[in-house]
Amino acid sequence: MPSIDANSGFCSELKTFHSLRPAVPLPPPSHPLSFPVFALSLLPSPLPSHPALIDAATSASVSFPAFFSRVNSLAFALQDHAGLSRGQVAFILSPATIDIPILYFALLSLGVTVSPANPAATPAELSRLVRLTNPSIAFAVSSTVSKLPSNLPTLFLDSPTFHSFLETDAIFPSPSPAIEQSDVAAIQFSSGTTGHMKAAALTHRNFIAMTAGFHALQPSRAGPDVNLLSAPMFHSLGFFFGLRTVALGDTLVVMDRVTFPDMMRAAEKYGVTQMTAAPPVVFAMARSEDVMRQDLSALKRIFCGGAPLSEDAVERFSARFPGILICQGYGSTEAGGISRMIYAEECKQQRSVGRLSENLEAKIVDPLSGEFLSVGQHGELWVRSPAVMKGYVGDEAANAETFDAQGWLKTGDLCYIDENGYIYIVDRLKELIKYKAYQVPPAELEQILQTSPEIVDAAVIPYPQEEVGQIPMAFVVRQPGSKISEVEVMDYVAKKVAPYKKIRKVSFVNSIPKSASGKILRKELATYAMSAPVSRL
Repeated sequence: MPSIDANSGFCSELKTFHSLRPAVPLPPPSHPLSFPVFALSLLPSPLPSHPALIDAATSASVSFPAFFSRVNSLAFALQDHAGLSRGQVAFILSPATIDIPILYFALLSLGVTVSPANPAATPAELSRLVRLTNPSIAFAVSSTVSKLPSNLPTLFLDSPTFHSFLETDAIFPSPSPAIEQSDVAAIQFSSGTTGHMKAAALTHRNFIAMTAGFHALQPSRAGPDVNLLSAPMFHSLGFFFGLRTVALGDTLVVMDRVTFPDMMRAAEKYGVTQMTAAPPVVFAMARSEDVMRQDLSALKRIFCGGAPLSEDAVERFSARFPGILICQGYGSTEAGGISRMIYAEECKQQRSVGRLSENLEAKIVDPLSGEFLSVGQHGELWVRSPAVMKGYVGDEAANAETFDAQGWLKTGDLCYIDENGYIYIVDRLKELIKYKAYQVPPAELEQILQTSPEIVDAAVIPYPQEEVGQIPMAFVVRQPGSKISEVEVMDYVAKKVAPYKKIRKVSFVNSIPKSASGKILRKELATYAMSAPVSRL
């Protein structure tokens, strides 16, 4: 048997990193099992009486018995009236409501593949996604339906018909559909590692594996958690956390209008104990004076991911809220949860994104030579686990580029793993700035800029220059009242980095464009950079 280092998880013979978490047993892959049936198996009998769902805006709630009653009613109605069956695809275009988790569970219990999209997408973008997924039906609301192709049968989620489906007093026809764990449960959209939008197929087993890990390894607690979900429910994080929260018997507070003040008010009103948050929310909590007037005493843990979180931001937050753990994590639509922090001791490793998830193995690979690297060495992270997607729908070229012959998924992220098994993200490989013969990680420069008391937020992109290839260009949001100049921004960074990493262009902006998960939209900044006047040194 190859030996695995107990501290780092590294096997020097196979050049592979192994999770330091206890292995979590999973159902045999050949055993027919849908995610809803697995989730129900984790819950006590009789079902808990506390709320499974709470609408943050209206305070309407759904208990666990009512939740599963509505799931069964809706599944029967969709099978009976809409003719939905195993293997079909349902396209969903809706803001978050407490009906969305019920719809997800109902569709999954029928073996129907759930494909949620961003309601803010354009008709042209949605037309392409519909062609990719080939749905039999769409679910939308009155405000989004006009964006969908007119020939796609659509059920309105805000209609009396849909609401009547939730209360059908009907008995399921027998037998229920036999759903394999390898069946596709969801098609989620991702830019992946190769640029254009792709459709990632996630199986029931993918979600079973991730949920089993959270169930087996959750820290001890006095009772069920109240989870505030700020991530959109069409996003891979929001989608999974919605499923997972129900499966763990916790309460999910659902928000449609997700602004920072709304989040803080909801956290106070509903006694939220856990919440998902992108880095901008952590920044705001660390700096906002208004938040100090709210009672957040119930809040114990914030799950933060989606984008880099600076060490300075964590320190500011922890000084202000010493009783709240920042649990950083790392994952992707394609790979599921790659790493996370679980225990208080792990949350002290502020620059890391935690330790590798249970049942996962990883390699660090030199992107130029393909050599498998060791502890502390920087390279592309490859992963293999039961949570990794089945593949991209209708894109064999992308599948060939993303997977190797042994099933390793190439994340496209430049990372390293230290001697204690903590993983650190250096940057996206495709976002590294190529300055002369050097590679400059934008995330490193962004974290430095964000430590300045004069700066609220910042982003760094490559800017083309003929003599050197690319130079680092910074977009900076000043603190209100600050008059920090371009030269002062450049000097601030220059004192902290090697000469080749210096910022050489600066543009002051009102805000940094970001995705729903907090990722910087660098393409938008690059387009702006080529058209706007900027300072140069």
